[in-house]
Amino acid sequence: MAYPPSDSTRYSLTFTVPHSALAVCKSAIFATGAGTYPGGKYTQVCFQTPGVGEFTPSEGAMPYIGTVGKAEVVEEMKVNVLCVGREVMIKAVEALKRAHPYEEASYEVYRMEDI
Repeated sequence: MAYPPSDSTRYSLTFTVPHSALAVCKSAIFATGAGTYPGGKYTQVCFQTPGVGEFTPSEGAMPYIGTVGKAEVVEEMKVNVLCVGREVMIKAVEALKRAHPYEEASYEVYRMEDI
C-alpha cells in the first residue's frame, strides 16, 4: 500500500471470531492494508480481547458451531483494527466476511475523528 493514501479518513473495525479462526481472519484483513498506521511504520496492528459470545441459531440457519434452536456459548476473541481510507475499510470488511467461519460475521465499523 502506498503512503500517504489518497483518503486518510480513519475507521475502526471491530469483530469477534472463535479462536480457531483468529489467524485466518487477521491474515485476510491485514492483506488489505488494514492494521497499517499512517506513515506505514507499523503494520498488522490490532488489539485483541478474549470474551464469550452467545447465540441461538434460528430455523433456516446453518451454524458453524451449535445446533438450530439451542443456545450456544463460545469462547471468542474481539479484535480491533485501524483502517486508513474508506477503500481499505471496505476491502477489510469484505475479506473478513470471506474468511470468517460464521454464517453471519459479527463486526462493527466506526468512522474516527481527529482531535
